[in-house]
Amino acid sequence: MAGHGLAGGPFSVTATAFEQGRPIPARFALARENLSPELQVRDVPDKARSLALIVDDPDAPAGVWNHWLVWNLSADTHEIAAGSLPDEARVGANSFGHVRYDGPAPPSGTHRYFFRLYALNTTLLLPTGSKREALDAAMDGHIVGITETFGTYSASP
Repeated sequence: MAGHGLAGGPFSVTATAFEQGRPIPARFALARENLSPELQVRDVPDKARSLALIVDDPDAPAGVWNHWLVWNLSADTHEIAAGSLPDEARVGANSFGHVRYDGPAPPSGTHRYFFRLYALNTTLLLPTGSKREALDAAMDGHIVGITETFGTYSASP
């Protein structure tokens, strides 16, 4: 899903550790180092005032499983370093009940993990620890661009 940025090219997010649609290295998995991968951000739309990031697994048996909810990233963000976030970012409660990144942990088979970045025309007045439903509601009507990348991860045999 390529978005459109007015800064010169298509709004995009890429992971430096894996190619789109390819396996996510084990160090980013919950059972390993549980490290969030480095993300590169390009051509954020000019109307953006902040960015939000949702990492989820649509293949989870119980439905979409949220691994990381982040908002109020600066619209000037070009990189989200591995294992960290800028100070201004706020983090929500994931489906594990943790207020942090929790990496891939499929119970069986191979799952897809989407890293979806939203350009918003505002910053969100949403408390740390908020759930996905609150984040979705807060973003409603404020999205000026969306882009995503994804990787796969397979359960250990």
